[in-house]
Amino acid sequence: MTVIPFESMPTSAKNPDEVTALLLLTARGDEAAFRDLYDAIAGSVFGLIRRVVRDPSQSEEVAQEVMVEVWRLAARFDPERGSGKTWILTMAHRRAVDRVRSAQSSSNRDTAYGVANHEPDHDHVSSDVENEFEKRQVRNAMKELTPVQRAAVELAFYKGYTHTEVAKTLEIPLGTAKTRLRDGLIHLRDALGVT
Repeated sequence: MTVIPFESMPTSAKNPDEVTALLLLTARGDEAAFRDLYDAIAGSVFGLIRRVVRDPSQSEEVAQEVMVEVWRLAARFDPERGSGKTWILTMAHRRAVDRVRSAQSSSNRDTAYGVANHEPDHDHVSSDVENEFEKRQVRNAMKELTPVQRAAVELAFYKGYTHTEVAKTLEIPLGTAKTRLRDGLIHLRDALGVT
């Protein structure tokens, strides 16, 4: 069998009844009938797939897959449900849509991965300088707190203690611990100039 490139095949298949007859013979394993069926329908299959997939090389690949599928599944064809041409073109359309969806899904995954793993370019030196400057400001602001406020803030924000744990550690009532934390944070906010 000489394989003719899909793009050079005529896009209109032979008489639908002839395609159906060739498909029924193919279902019985008749290779000569399949060659004739291939010649009769491959151009239409490629044309349909090309309109859906758009990319010529992928369209050829999908058309080849469809024709292999026709050979493998020909026995499933039921002439009572429609013509052979319709059965084959429906199969081709489904394969083409699957290919487009698969390509889109792959593109979406690649985009999502790229967005999730993108590290914006920035100047590490200036970031480090800013961070160090902010740390120094916080240390200086902490020095301005009263010793009891500073102890409560350090326990809560540097050691991760809850209000209850701060109260137990400092041996003060819970309400007093909350007040010291609130007052300390107000003083820090004012010292840092945060609005």
